[in-house]
Amino acid sequence: MWRKARETRRQGHSEAPKASPTSTTTAIRGRTQTAKGLLLTWMQFAVLVAATVLLNCTGCQAAGRAPPEPYYGRYIGNFTNFAHGIKGKIYAVDESTLFVKSFAYDGTGPDAFFWVGKTPRPSPEGYIIPYPEEYSGIDPPILQAHNRTDIILRLPMGKRIKDIRWLSVWCRRFTVDFGEVFIPPNLDVPKPRVLPEFKRLAHGLRSSNISVLDAKTFYIPNLHYDGAGPDAYFWVGNGSEPNIMGVKVPNEMGSLEPLRGYQGEDIEIQLPGGLTVYDIDWLAVWCVEYRHNFGHVYIPRDLDVPPALGQTKITTTTTPRPVYSNCREILPNRLQVKWELQGEYIQIELFGRITEDQYMAFGLSGANGRPQMAQSDVVVAFYDTNARVFRAEDYFISDLSQCDGQRGACPDERIGARNDVVVVSGDRKNGVTTIRYKRLLQTNEALYDTAIPIDREVSVIAAIGPLNARKEANAHSHTASDHNQDDIRINFGARNDHACKSSLYDVKDESGPRPWPTRKIEGVRKFRASIGPTGGKRGYTAITGVPSWGIAWYVNDLLIPEITVERGLSYEFIIEGGNDPSQPARYHPFYITDSPEGGLGQKMGLEARKQKAYAGVEYDDDGNAIPTAAGRYCEWEHQTIDKSAEIDTFEEYVKTLVYRCADGEPGYLNWTVPMNAPDELYYQCFTHNNLGWKIKVVDMGASRGANLGSSHLSVYGIVMVISLVATRLLSRGSVLA
Repeated sequence: MWRKARETRRQGHSEAPKASPTSTTTAIRGRTQTAKGLLLTWMQFAVLVAATVLLNCTGCQAAGRAPPEPYYGRYIGNFTNFAHGIKGKIYAVDESTLFVKSFAYDGTGPDAFFWVGKTPRPSPEGYIIPYPEEYSGIDPPILQAHNRTDIILRLPMGKRIKDIRWLSVWCRRFTVDFGEVFIPPNLDVPKPRVLPEFKRLAHGLRSSNISVLDAKTFYIPNLHYDGAGPDAYFWVGNGSEPNIMGVKVPNEMGSLEPLRGYQGEDIEIQLPGGLTVYDIDWLAVWCVEYRHNFGHVYIPRDLDVPPALGQTKITTTTTPRPVYSNCREILPNRLQVKWELQGEYIQIELFGRITEDQYMAFGLSGANGRPQMAQSDVVVAFYDTNARVFRAEDYFISDLSQCDGQRGACPDERIGARNDVVVVSGDRKNGVTTIRYKRLLQTNEALYDTAIPIDREVSVIAAIGPLNARKEANAHSHTASDHNQDDIRINFGARNDHACKSSLYDVKDESGPRPWPTRKIEGVRKFRASIGPTGGKRGYTAITGVPSWGIAWYVNDLLIPEITVERGLSYEFIIEGGNDPSQPARYHPFYITDSPEGGLGQKMGLEARKQKAYAGVEYDDDGNAIPTAAGRYCEWEHQTIDKSAEIDTFEEYVKTLVYRCADGEPGYLNWTVPMNAPDELYYQCFTHNNLGWKIKVVDMGASRGANLGSSHLSVYGIVMVISLVATRLLSRGSVLA
C-alpha cells in the first residue's frame, strides 16, 4: 500500500501544471507558504501512515508479497481417521519439519507414536518422530491424548520430507494404523533464503552472507561491529534506502538496548510483534540519534521462506540450544555436560554458571569407582578475558597442588605434552558460559591422556574454580557446589542418556556471602606461618582481589593478615609450610618479596628477574634461587566441610578448623628490614603463586606498640636510633645557642 501511494505521489507531481512566468511576487509567496504548510502536513501524515503500516502490516501486506494468512507452510492434507478420533491438518514447514494444526487423538492406544516411512502405505517398516522433541529417558514417550493441539514435528536422524511418503499415528504393539496422510510427490517446500552480506559503510560493520531462516528470523554469521555508535540498533523498514521511518529490532538477547560491539559472532535476531520479512525492504544497522546508516542488506520481493511457528532452532555463539540427546547435571545448578559421538571423536559441551574469572573442568576420574582428582585427565574450559576467546585446555593432574611446571594441576602443553582438545564454539549469556569442544577418543599421548571408553561406564569428575594470573586452574573449594563428591558414572557410548531436568538459564542468581575484613598485625616481632584454607568467597579472594589456589598462609593464626614492620628492626618467622620437595602439595617455603604473586621457584629468565627477594632466598653460583625458610608441615584443616559461606566472622570460622602438624622441626627466618625497603612488600610461597599477602613497611617508631628496647633490635637499628637522637640534640643545642 505504501509503495502504491509513493508511485501515485510521483505521478501526481509529474502531471502538475507549471507556474506562469507572469505570476506576481505576492501570489508566488502566498502559494509558497501554502505549499509549505501542505507539505508539512503531508509529511506528518506520511510518517504516521508509514509507522502504522509497518507495525500493523499483518493484515495489509505490501503489494501482495506475503502468502495469505494464516500461513503454516505448504498444505499437505488432513489426517484420515481410522480409529481413536484422529484429526488434524498437516503442513510442510521446511525440508525437515511438519506442522499439525489442531491435532486430536483420544490417547488410549497402548503404544502409539507419530510414524513415518517410505513404503507405499503405513507399515512396521517406518520409524518414530519423537514428540515432544526434548524428552528424558532412553525411549521416546508414548503419544498422549490431544484436543486440537498445534504440534511441530521435526524428522529425526537428518531425514527430509522428500525421504518419506506418509505420516501416520501408528501403534507398534498391534501394528495398527490409527490415521494417515500421504505426502504429495515432488512437494515444493519452503526453504531458508541466503542474502548478501551487510553493505560496509561505517564502524567496521561487516558479516558473512545473511540468511532468512523463516518469516521472522535472520541468521547473521561472522558479525563485526566496533560498538562505537552512540544510538545504534538493528533497524528494518521500507523504501529504497534505510531511513528514519524504520522500526527497532531486538538484538540476539531480545534487548532493545543500543548495540554492543561484535567480534566475528554468529547471531540470530527476530522481527518484533506481527512484523515479518514480507513487510520490509531492508535490514540495517542504524544510528537513531544521528540518522546514519552503518550498513544494510536488501530483502528480495520473491521470498518463499518457512513460516515462523517457533520451529527455528540454530546453534550460535549467543543462542544456546540443547543439541545433544545426552545430558548430565554433574554439579547441581552449576554444571551440565552434554555429549555425542562423532566417529573417532567425542564432542562435549559444558554449561556452567561461572564468572569470567572462573573455569569449569570435566574429565575422567583418576580412579574408577570414586571421584579422584589426582592422576585424572580433564579439560579446563573458560573465557579468556585477555584474548577475548573461549578456551578449552587439556590437563593432567599428577598431584593436588598448583602447577609448578613439572607436577601439579598442569596443562599438558606446560609439561611437554600436547593439547588434544579443539574448541568448536563458545557463548556467555545470562551468567552461563557454554563451551563446546572435541577430542579423539584415543589420543597418542599415553602418559597424560586417558582413552575414553564407549562400551562401559566410567567414573567422571567435574569442578568449578578460580583462574590465576596465568589463566590456569587454581584449586576449587571443597564444597558440593564446586566439585562432585559422589561417584558419577557415564557411558559415553549411550544414546538418550538425558538426565538434565531443567536449564541452567532458569537458575536464579543469588548474591554471594559478605567478605571478612582484612586482619592486621602491628607492633609484633615474632610470627608463626603455617598453611590453611582460604575461606571461600569471604576470605583470600575477597581480601586480595585475585583468585586463590585453595590454600593460603596463616600468620599468628590469622588468614593472610597485613603485617606492619619497621625499617631497621629485626623480625623472627617460624615457618611451618612443609620441607619435602617430593610432595609439592605440602611444600611451601616462605620468603619475602616485592611480587604480589610470589612463586619465584617456578619463574625463569626475565620473569624471575622481575621480582626481588628480600628474605628466605639464596642464590647459587649460577644465579639460581634456592629457598632457605622451610620447616615441617602444619595446616589448619576443616573438621567436616568448608563452612565459610554460612559463617559471618573469621573468628567463628576458625572454630570449625583443627590445627595439625607433621613430624619434624619448624623452619626459622630472621629478617632485618633494610632501610631502603619499599613501602610495600609481600610474604609468599616460593613454589606456588598467591598464597600470601602484604607487608607494610614503615619508618622506625611509626608502628603502634613498637618496643625499641627489645632484645630483638638489630645493631644496625641501635646505631640508627643513637644517630637520630644525637642529631636531634645537636639541632636543639644550635637553636638554644
